[in-house]
Amino acid sequence: MTTIDYSVWDHIEVSDDEDDTHPNIDTPSLFRWRHQARVERMEACHKKGEDLERNLTESRRKLQEAQKKVQELSLLNTEEAKKQLVKAQEEEKRLKKEERSCEKKLEEHQREEKKMPWNVDTLSRDGFSKSVLNVKPEVKEETEEEKEQKHKTFVEKYEKQIKHFGMLHRWDDSQKYLSDNPHLVCEETANYLVIMCIDLEVEEKHALMEQVAHQTIVMQFILELAKSLKVDPRGCFRQFFTKIKTADQQYQDAFNDELESFKERVRGRAKVRIEKAMKEYEEEERQKRLGPGGLDPVDVYDSLPMEMQKCFDEKDIQMLQETISKMEPTEAKYHMKRCIDSGLWVPNSRTDDDAEKEEKEEEPQYEEVKKETSDGQDKSDSK
Repeated sequence: MTTIDYSVWDHIEVSDDEDDTHPNIDTPSLFRWRHQARVERMEACHKKGEDLERNLTESRRKLQEAQKKVQELSLLNTEEAKKQLVKAQEEEKRLKKEERSCEKKLEEHQREEKKMPWNVDTLSRDGFSKSVLNVKPEVKEETEEEKEQKHKTFVEKYEKQIKHFGMLHRWDDSQKYLSDNPHLVCEETANYLVIMCIDLEVEEKHALMEQVAHQTIVMQFILELAKSLKVDPRGCFRQFFTKIKTADQQYQDAFNDELESFKERVRGRAKVRIEKAMKEYEEEERQKRLGPGGLDPVDVYDSLPMEMQKCFDEKDIQMLQETISKMEPTEAKYHMKRCIDSGLWVPNSRTDDDAEKEEKEEEPQYEEVKKETSDGQDKSDSK
């Protein structure tokens, strides 16, 4: 039969509060005095051990210096060096005895220290003491400018990788690419893919838009899964691919419905962008057409009576003059002023045919004058 050895408990000092005291003695004060006396004994013992260790260290240092001095003097052959060598060797012997004495005293102290009974202050010691408060850090809300700058910086750095991910087809390829590039699993990638889809739809690359739209919904589903699990998206994208590849029909239908809805939204955004671009182009063209008075000639032409429109269509000035003479003076003045302000009618201008005709008429006259001038010079020279 195995017996239990209780001798290990013989060297444990019983706790002060278990001692019986006389009723007339102030028990708390007695316990406090006893504890104070025990602490003072322990501190004195600890201080004695530190002093002995310090003495041993100092003795060893002096011994090393003495041994070094002996080695240096042994290399010299002078009489004076020999005398000093004898003294150094005697000092070395003395320091060796002192070192052994310090070691012996330290060993005895350590044995006495081990024999001291354990108490409440020495039974256990803290391996470590650390307090951690789980305080949630304050999350500073990003401004729109900071978000825009963050998106711009991210796209400049990873645009090529984002486009490559947008062109992938298979689930396994997408999962492997994100495993190799986990930094792409973020809001910035999803936002860039949305813009990419709209650009492709504006360029009428419909099939390519649908492919990128599929990858956009993949990224958005991963981000939504991360929000629901309250984890970093980079740590849960594998769960999404595992789920989508083994999902039931209901989950697949939800993914496909969201994909179709996203495509419709992209088409709507692309249509709005095209209409806006057309309006801007038309406005630019209208600004270029504006006449000296700031009126659009197209608008002015559409507002003219049919008779005046016919005159401008046929470019017949005589017909225009006859038409104006038949109109009320106030109405005729109103329409002609608008024609001048829009540039439809330029007063005191000559047609190209008239200008060419006048140039032809002027050229012979110039030649004739030139000829007469040269004849006059010949006659004067002959005289």
